[in-house]
This record gives sequence, C-alpha cells and structure tokens, in this order.
Amino acid sequence: MSTRFLARNDQERSAIMSSIGPHWDGNETWLVTAGGAMFASLPMWYASLFSGYYILFLLVLVGLILRGVSFEFHKHAESDTEKNIWMWTFFCGSLIAPFFLCMILLSMVQGIPIDAKGNATPSFFQVVNLLSIVGGVAGVLLSLVHGLNFIRLRLDGPLRDRARNLNKILYPILFLGEVVFALLVFFQTDFFTKRFASSLIITALIVLFSLLGYYGVLKNREGWSFIGSGLSLSMVIVLLFNGLFPRVMIATDPAHSILIKNAANSQYTLTIMTIVACILVPIVAIYFIWSYSLFTKRINPRENTVKY
Repeated sequence: MSTRFLARNDQERSAIMSSIGPHWDGNETWLVTAGGAMFASLPMWYASLFSGYYILFLLVLVGLILRGVSFEFHKHAESDTEKNIWMWTFFCGSLIAPFFLCMILLSMVQGIPIDAKGNATPSFFQVVNLLSIVGGVAGVLLSLVHGLNFIRLRLDGPLRDRARNLNKILYPILFLGEVVFALLVFFQTDFFTKRFASSLIITALIVLFSLLGYYGVLKNREGWSFIGSGLSLSMVIVLLFNGLFPRVMIATDPAHSILIKNAANSQYTLTIMTIVACILVPIVAIYFIWSYSLFTKRINPRENTVKY
C-alpha cells in the first residue's frame, strides 16, 4: 500500500517492492497451509466457514493473486504505462486482501445463521455491518503501519524518513480506531460477557503494543516500532479467537454454534498431524529465520541496490 501513500516515482516504488520481494511468496504459502490444516483437523469448521463466506474468501484470493502477478509483470513491463498499471494492481491487491479478511473475521464473531447440520447462511448485512467495516479498515491501517515500520528497517534515504513521518500521522488515527473497535466489540459481541478478564487484558495489550510502536516512531527506534506493530496485529487475532473459544463459529441460535470438539477430526488424524507439525514447523521456522537473515541490508532506492 505504501507504493502509493509513500513513494513518489517508479524508482521508489520498485525499491519498496524489492524490500518484500524475497519474502512475499513464502508468507502467502502460510495461508495455503492454514487452509489445508483447517481441512484436515477441523473439517466441519472449514466447510461452514468457507461456504458461508465464499464470496469474501474469493475476493481475498483475488487480492493475493493481483499482488503475486504484479511482482513479475512489473519487472518485465517494457513501457512506463505498463509499469504504472501493475503498480496500481499491486496497490489494489495489497488493500483488498486485509480488508476483506478482517471483514470475515469480524462478521464471524458476531454470530450468523447456522443450521443443525452446520450450514452457514449469513445475510448481506450480517457480513457487511458497522463492526465488520470498522474491522476491515482497522486491519488495513494496522497492515499499512506495520509495512511502514518494515520499510524503515529495509530501506535507506528519503523513503525511510518519509515512512517515519507518515507513521507519526497514522498512529494517533490508529489509537482512535482501536477505541472505536474495542467499543464495538464490547457491545456487539459476547466476548466481554463470556470471557471478561482475558478479553480486557488482550485489548489492553493491543493498545500497549501500539504505544510501543509509536514510541519507536517518535524516538526513531525502528526495531521497537516493528516489534510493537507486529505484536499489535497478533493480539487482534488472539482477541478474536479467545472470544470464540471453545467455539469456532457462533450461531444466532446458540444451540447450533460449532464447538471445537464437534468440528474436530478423529483422534488418529489429530495425532498424526501433531507429530508432523512438531517435526516440520521448527524446520520451516528455521528456514524463514535464515531467509530473513540473508536480507538484512538496506536497499538504496536511487539505485535499487543493497547498501552494505
């Protein structure tokens, strides 16, 4: 998203794109893995969620596809017009994906019609409502803030300074958005009714980590900013699934809510998945740490080269 909010020419946009070039495809692979893991471990949840929100999940995938193809088509574009088109495609895909993904999550936690067989049939206004739209905007804003903090770590020169200055403006807006988001969650979900203490603590942590990120911006501590915004994003997901537990889908009729124990696959399947996960997840984590450690040098936007 910062290719339009921050960069001023194609050279700077290309540098921003290069900063995530080595990582974007690996990160999106985690989404595919998550879908496969859901299908294997919690098939009823997978079926209800993906059928009930089919259109929105399709839009999320469209956003991710637009992002993915933009890397290659921009690199091979011959004219400035073609490059500009693919940069706009890159921007739109980056905006669409977090917005609709957050809309799904915030609609899901409010409760939707689910029958006894687990068929989810949300209406338009159960998907598109005040909380889901605010959640979508908040997700986009958090993603943008986090991306700007990443740019401060990876780029050198004016873009780095501009990213910091833009976050000085965005963080106060983010704090206001977090207050509105917390109030809507309080009044439009049962999180604070069923799990008051944990929901309150996690909400406070979201604000605390956002303050840590803002402190890093004001003091020009890039590492603190990146850690703070990353943990803020993580705590939002923790808040949602903490409020859901032990449910995975909330029905308007509580008797039809889907619980983890009802959605789970057989004990044998879960045992095999646990063994495989305990072996493979550390290996994959080591690979990702290694790959990020290879690309720690700053990129010079003027030359799109690494500064040692």
